[in-house]
Amino acid sequence: RFIGASDDTGCGGTEVGEQDTDDVISSKIKQDMNIKRLIMITFLFACYGAGMVGSNKIDRKALVMRHNVTQTHIDKLSPLSVGNGRFCYTADITGMQTFPELYREGIPLSTMSEWGWHRFPNTENYQLSDVFKYVDAYGKKVPYPIGSSPGREYLRANPHQTGLALIGLQKVEGKTLSERELSESCQQLNIWEGTLESRFKLSGSPVEVTTLCHPDKDELAYRLKSPLFSEKRLGVRICFPFPSVAFGKEPAVWDMEDSHRSWIVRGGDNDWIIKHQTDDFVYYCRIRTSVKAALKETSRHNYFLELLSGKDEFTLLVDFSTDENTLNISDDYVSAVRQAWEAFWMSGGAVDLSGSKDRRWKELERRIVLSQYLTAIQSRQQYPPQETGLTCNSWYGKFHLEMHWWHSVHFALWDRPAYLSNTLGWYDEIFEVAKAYAATQGYKGVRWPKMIGPDGMEAPSGVGPLLVWQQPHPIFYAELLYRENPTQETLNRFGDLIDATAEFMFDYAHWDASRKCYVLGPPIISAREGNSGTFRENINPAFELAYWSWGLKKANDWRERMGRERNADWDRMADQMAPWPVVNGVYVEAESVLEKDGGHPTQLAAYGFLPASAYLDKEVMRKTLRHVLDNWDWADTWGWDFPLIAMTAIRLNEPEWALEALLKSVQKNTYLPNGHNFQNEGLPLYLPGNGGLLTVVAMMCAGWDGCTEGNPGFPKNGQWNVKWERWNTVCVTWPLPMKKTKKFPQISIRNGLIMIK
Repeated sequence: RFIGASDDTGCGGTEVGEQDTDDVISSKIKQDMNIKRLIMITFLFACYGAGMVGSNKIDRKALVMRHNVTQTHIDKLSPLSVGNGRFCYTADITGMQTFPELYREGIPLSTMSEWGWHRFPNTENYQLSDVFKYVDAYGKKVPYPIGSSPGREYLRANPHQTGLALIGLQKVEGKTLSERELSESCQQLNIWEGTLESRFKLSGSPVEVTTLCHPDKDELAYRLKSPLFSEKRLGVRICFPFPSVAFGKEPAVWDMEDSHRSWIVRGGDNDWIIKHQTDDFVYYCRIRTSVKAALKETSRHNYFLELLSGKDEFTLLVDFSTDENTLNISDDYVSAVRQAWEAFWMSGGAVDLSGSKDRRWKELERRIVLSQYLTAIQSRQQYPPQETGLTCNSWYGKFHLEMHWWHSVHFALWDRPAYLSNTLGWYDEIFEVAKAYAATQGYKGVRWPKMIGPDGMEAPSGVGPLLVWQQPHPIFYAELLYRENPTQETLNRFGDLIDATAEFMFDYAHWDASRKCYVLGPPIISAREGNSGTFRENINPAFELAYWSWGLKKANDWRERMGRERNADWDRMADQMAPWPVVNGVYVEAESVLEKDGGHPTQLAAYGFLPASAYLDKEVMRKTLRHVLDNWDWADTWGWDFPLIAMTAIRLNEPEWALEALLKSVQKNTYLPNGHNFQNEGLPLYLPGNGGLLTVVAMMCAGWDGCTEGNPGFPKNGQWNVKWERWNTVCVTWPLPMKKTKKFPQISIRNGLIMIK
């Protein structure tokens, strides 16, 4: 279920009161876990008795396979990718990267790894302090990196993610192929097996290519078949690029031959290693074929692989690593890939809408399934992903911490918490950097930055450094992981991080004695980001006010679980934040901002993204929601806005409005044939949209704390038949319309006894 306090009964989640010793805490946690297990066992028996398991179990393979992607022509916006979450390869209609120039105006072809970060030498010794401007915050001069010194663009663009080698087909005589030679193309991405099958003809000769990515290594496997290979008319081209610092799109440059190096460091009849170096960034590429072949350097950074065996069919394996000693090519890649993907689809959540009568079911289900695939191949990294994942670059390849929520929260809700957990170790790595950043500004605790690379250093910008809605996020993530694993180990892992996060939140807010409440800003820019020019006057954005209250209360809950006293200052601030601003009977972005209806409708996040609070007036929020649906400038929105609107609609018991938002036919809510959320030509894919969709769908099915209704996000009009499962165990299936003989069992605990109604 979705995180947060019950709308009526206070905070949810397992709570531990103040105790004197860790032994008592551990005992209490074990007791809570035993109760949780007993509830689940009893619940499953109740479901079985109500006829909600067994024959209703989802055929997961059929569910996934009906959304395999098939293409018969070149679509520059829908190249298909294979990956393992840390490494990703995007291919054209040939199953390789044969026609990169045709995709550069759409979604570019690329090979990217989570470790592929490059930094140009800082020859001028630029420092973040060079771009500081001092801004007044209630008498305190606070430095923000919002200036425009000569080092601004260097600091924004470094470090940046870079593409690795491009691997495609090429004629033996060294001439590139033309799309005019291509005919009878048929390509299918089998997302159940993680395989890309491509069949086509080149100048009338048949070619077959199967493309796979190893589940545990940065390794690609191709099975290639064509008489063109034995006739020595076709081979494979491997090219190594220079890193790009251009904003967006392809993470590679091809006209900087003198600025980097590529050379063969080991050769043989069917096994080679190429070393590539740009400044201090070095990686290795190992190439192995199943038959005898020759690898030749045709020009600087360009290599051609030609078969010498006289055979039509062969296997090509390509492995990437920053360490030559770890280049261990696999032999079991086919079974490893298939087993890994079957294990992925058979674990975690699944939603089947195929029994529905509403004509929208298939498109919604397609988006759900493909979003699971796309986030699985790009967002299971050690770092928070960038908006375009491992497909191409958006903001120089840097990730945005406020977007981490939209990228990764769904993993926990779909019972894949390890993928959220993977990214949280990085917060520990940059803890001291974030603490020093807060101290430089005169604040206590840690201030989490906005736009960053692996080093955790805030990037200069006129907007990013003034955002704060990413600050409570780590508390949210930790709470999700604690619910999955309510142990002393989880408490120890996140307790100090949460304390430091809340410490900054308390120090950042300001007590307004005249209003007798705590205020946020100025200076501040809200999550909407539409008010950047007036950050010195902006004050009290609605969503941030709500998030501050929730985050501080939850941080104190963690203190109790760990046997510590609640911080009275945090509770007092949480209870006395400024009221949410209202204009003409609806909630608005912030007190001082009265702009047009457009951008992120973040006032809705105060009840949707977050649970109810003492500040909420549901009828005002309902009017606000309807105002947004009827009046918003949809061209000015972003992909995660549509799931955000749907979250609020569901909490207000308006499921039809939720579907209206999720499936609204506007550009920023477009889901391409490959499943990517298109925004515009400069940002042709946007993973926060995919992640946000999965988050709200979990909420539509499983509800939230205090919600006792089955599938609260779907209309009860007889048109929706919704089944969902979690981790190979059917938690609940809820075919609609509901029959009186199949009521959802209500479970509660009274005086230590489990009560089922």
